[in-house]
Amino acid sequence: MISQKTIDKIFSTIRVEEIIGEYVQLKRAGSNFKGLSPFHEEKTPSFVVSPSKQIWKDFSSGKGGTAITFLMEIEGFTYPEALRHAAKKYGIEIEEDQVEYSEEQKKAQSEREILYKIHEVANTFFQENLWETEEGKTIALSYFKERELHDDIIKKFQLGYSPEKKNAFTEYALAKGYEKEILEKSGISIFPENSPSGIDRFRDRVIFPIHSFSGRVLGFGARILKSNVKTAKYLNSPETEIYHKSNVLYGLNQSKQAISRENLCLLVEGYMDVISLHQSGIENVVASSGTALTTEQIKLIKRLTENVTILFDGDAAGIKASFRSIDMLLSEGMNIRVVLFPDGDDPDSFARKNPRDFVEDFIKNQAKDFVIFKAETLLKETENDPIKRAESIRDIVKSLSYYSELKKDVYFREIQTRFGIKEESLFNELSILNQIKKHEEEKQFQKSLNKVKPTKLEVVSDAEFISKNPLLVLEEKLVELMLKFGQFKLFRKTPDNENYETTVIEEIINHLEEDQYQPISPLNQKIIEEIKAGIQQNELRSSDFFITFMDEEVVTKTADALINAHETSNWEKHNIYFSKEEELVDKIVKDVIIRHKREFVVKIINDLKHQISEENSAETYLKIINLTKLKNKIDENLFRIL
Repeated sequence: MISQKTIDKIFSTIRVEEIIGEYVQLKRAGSNFKGLSPFHEEKTPSFVVSPSKQIWKDFSSGKGGTAITFLMEIEGFTYPEALRHAAKKYGIEIEEDQVEYSEEQKKAQSEREILYKIHEVANTFFQENLWETEEGKTIALSYFKERELHDDIIKKFQLGYSPEKKNAFTEYALAKGYEKEILEKSGISIFPENSPSGIDRFRDRVIFPIHSFSGRVLGFGARILKSNVKTAKYLNSPETEIYHKSNVLYGLNQSKQAISRENLCLLVEGYMDVISLHQSGIENVVASSGTALTTEQIKLIKRLTENVTILFDGDAAGIKASFRSIDMLLSEGMNIRVVLFPDGDDPDSFARKNPRDFVEDFIKNQAKDFVIFKAETLLKETENDPIKRAESIRDIVKSLSYYSELKKDVYFREIQTRFGIKEESLFNELSILNQIKKHEEEKQFQKSLNKVKPTKLEVVSDAEFISKNPLLVLEEKLVELMLKFGQFKLFRKTPDNENYETTVIEEIINHLEEDQYQPISPLNQKIIEEIKAGIQQNELRSSDFFITFMDEEVVTKTADALINAHETSNWEKHNIYFSKEEELVDKIVKDVIIRHKREFVVKIINDLKHQISEENSAETYLKIINLTKLKNKIDENLFRIL
């Protein structure tokens, strides 16, 4: 278990803008940063990061919290996993209150965590075999040297080697106490009937570990070096609970900062393309690893940039096969350019034979707009075939359909000028395509309607809704004030006109206890109980306490209190200025308390009226009269305040 001392050190060291900046392209907006939500599709940024408060708020999905809760949301980490990841990033040594775990505790670990662990163990094993064994140095390290890779780049990508012995790793892992079942589920080991001792899936291959966005090993790619063996040249990990190839891009962990910094992602096909470009100093590059792009992969890139340049090696068949994937990029609102390398070259060979400046200039100067590139490629092949030419035009228009009206007009004119295709023909094809798309959408909508089962509607009277809701709204505001301004000093007078000093927390808690008020929301109840416990220990627990609370709901609520919706807009540029809430705390606290008291009295009166219909008690009548007088006095006070 991570010690509280370590947790405190992590929270005092980490920077929320740095951690989130690895996942979301952030732009300065006043004292905050803004970006597109990584959790919800949106075109206008509503994701706010506050460096001064060290929190974030996503107004499109409602999520919010600290850097640690962000890691939990984006990576699916548990609280301890997120802490460990942040500690590793900032070089913080983890101290544990209990280092040794019992057998019972080991068994209680989730299977998912054990899968992560076995991949880390395998990754270390493969690297050690590359660097520390004679076999690894002679076979694998020699191969990497032939590919002109330097030691630092081999270590950066954690390249390794799986020995020729058929069960070298399996034997090693079993000896360390890992069970056969978990080795099989990881896909690293296979246990066929004729080999009960197991077989290493990647034996006698060089290893390319595949990392998550945050750097955890999810699986492996492996290349055979022998040419006389009838087997696949490349072998990848199978789908597991932690590895889904459609959700991963090779090299993204090593490239994410450069992509965000350059505001451009270079997209290649293979592992060596990524590694060689990194070695040449070009780091904003990822690989699809030979698979067609998926929506999930595109969204990973879009967190960092909307600009993608695809690097092709000149294989015409491969280029045309990729057009559908590129259309998916366009449908996600990405800006796509294409670079074609000279015949016989791919990004790997081109980067190895040329200096960095030359490669960078080549990519920059040779990059073509995708739609124009697609038109050139397709129309060049169909010059003498009217039917195929018509199909090509239809395919080009399909790509253009993802653009805005203004861009379509510009491209239609460009295509008319370059290829002699009338704008009218392009617009006609676009109209047909839109009709087909509309028809498909209507069919899908009708299907979804047919699947919806009728639900029984509950009728809630307006009177019942109004009698409860205002009280809950004011309860929420009281909790928000304690979280946001809990230690703020208030200067008050006693009934004898003597001055005294209190705080927002003490004033609100006194109000709640005076009225013996029981919170409506269980979450508010939890926060109020923690605040009361703090008062008993002479501690005022406000946002600083709750922002590191081991409860995601509490942390999100604290973030909600600390970041307001209007902070997502720069109102000053429109000459619109708001009074700072800090300047009005005294007035706001008084106002909310008196309104809350009034609504609480109204609720009690309504409850008593229901009681009268059952008991017809004189004592209850008297209570209602007295409470009504109290409500009237409160109304007078409210009128004076207003």
